Amino acid sequence: MTDIPAAAKQAVRQARHLVVFTGAGVSAESGVHTFRDALTGLWARFDPMQLATPEAFLRDPALVWGWYEWRRQLLLGVEPNPAHRAIAGLQQTLPRVTLITQNVDDLHERAGSRDVLHLHGSIFAPRCFDCGRPHEFAGAPAMASEQALEPPRCSSCNGRVRPGVVWFGEALPEGALDAAFAAAGDCDCLLSIGTSGVVQPAAMIPDLAARRGATVIHVNPEPISVGRANEYSLQGPAGQILPLLLTND
Repeated sequence: MTDIPAAAKQAVRQARHLVVFTGAGVSAESGVHTFRDALTGLWARFDPMQLATPEAFLRDPALVWGWYEWRRQLLLGVEPNPAHRAIAGLQQTLPRVTLITQNVDDLHERAGSRDVLHLHGSIFAPRCFDCGRPHEFAGAPAMASEQALEPPRCSSCNGRVRPGVVWFGEALPEGALDAAFAAAGDCDCLLSIGTSGVVQPAAMIPDLAARRGATVIHVNPEPISVGRANEYSLQGPAGQILPLLLTND
């Protein structure tokens, strides 16, 4: 069993403003495939760079939309795990919790979290490629197989609807990124969960919090190098570590 330092528990329990920053490792514990693992079947012969760019969508919108629609339907078949539920519980018990995620799924929301800052967008929030108008899914039947699929049309301008994720070559959503950095600079405790800490600029968020004096707690299956007295690395699955971290004993 992982030994949880008492000081780390206390920092979370007494946080005035807690920031929770999550990455792919949290969703992986629900069985969500990583970006590259999702390249199977019809799409196995493609590099992600051939599918996850605006240029790829313009070149073959049906191929790109089909891949993302297949991924979206796979996500509908998985459930939030104990880590998602523990994070949602924090919003019920602490004065202020800001949840920032690099994940494009909706598992945080389905676990009960609210006001989630999606730094890389959401696969469940498509929008028009041309005018940016949000698009509501119309309950299309499940795809029987991996296939190219013509995207729906925008109800406003008739442009093609695109996935609501951040593609290679695109900037992160300015509002979400600004809010994330503001929260990191204001918080007194930050939980960095299931993220490798190498994808920029999001990787700067825990470091900013630590430099401002916040206690930073990394939860990851792999050890995270820490160099500050107010920084901890807890190694193990988030679904196991978080319940231990949040207990009062």
